[in-house]
Amino acid sequence: MTPLLDLRGIVESVARFFDVDANLLLRKAVTVALIWLGAWVASRIIKLMARRILASVDDGDDSTMTLREKRGQTIAQLLRSVGRVVILIVALLLTLNAFIEITPLLAGAGILGLAVSFGAQSLVKDIISGFFILLENQFAVGDIIGAGGKSGVVERMTLRVVQLRDLEGILHTIPNGEITVVSNRTRGWSRAVMEIGVAYSTDLDRALAVFRDEASRLMTDEKWKHRLDGAPEVSGIESLGDSSIVIRTLLRTIPASQWDVAREFRRRIKNRLDQEGIEIPFPQRTMHIRVDDERIARTLEGVSAEPEGNPSSRA
Repeated sequence: MTPLLDLRGIVESVARFFDVDANLLLRKAVTVALIWLGAWVASRIIKLMARRILASVDDGDDSTMTLREKRGQTIAQLLRSVGRVVILIVALLLTLNAFIEITPLLAGAGILGLAVSFGAQSLVKDIISGFFILLENQFAVGDIIGAGGKSGVVERMTLRVVQLRDLEGILHTIPNGEITVVSNRTRGWSRAVMEIGVAYSTDLDRALAVFRDEASRLMTDEKWKHRLDGAPEVSGIESLGDSSIVIRTLLRTIPASQWDVAREFRRRIKNRLDQEGIEIPFPQRTMHIRVDDERIARTLEGVSAEPEGNPSSRA
């Protein structure tokens, strides 16, 4: 007996059990199978489109992620997540429609959805906020942002939530409706602001020349020049501190490179200042002690007046 006859026998057995027409049940089964086959094909198309988007924005350089690559990853991720949900809902509705009339069901679901929406205002707010975040391209997957009181790398974003991974590896999930201010640290370009103090006794013109020379060396270094987005700028004297004179240096970098560049410049300028004999002072404080007790004051004066090495004073 062929598999097709076996399948027809199974359908006839099921039809007899439910007391329905076997031919009708077979047509319904074929319809349902075609619906879910179409859903599977649609999901494969969605995945293929997402891969094509990622391939179209990939520049082949894995060391840095351009704005175009971040945008492409975000769109591909949303396409997969939203497309999966839409395909599943449509397949379920078509499956139900193969057995029952779903028009009254959809009308009732619309009324029920309206009632539920009043109790799910935060969910609606999250989805609307997520839509405008995506539309305005406020940030993308791979950006380093601060939002909702947290900061980190955007690992995943949907129309409802954003997931950030911070420096300690903690994954923060933030509803889009709670994001009122977004601080994007890696959009377009970044900047490392270096404020380094030198001693008050330092020749400031010489110190500024050293800073400018070391910044220029960093700019021409083959390993680091591709991370800079313009010439470094030594602004000059930023402030007169309690124990040092603060010199500010601005290093404009490509996105997300400001921290590496800042660490390298600190290492270089510390070594260079040591070579030049320019001191980076540590905090110092002068204390004045006032003694009100005259007896203690006379005792201290007597001790200070005694000659060193006098045996009688130690007896």
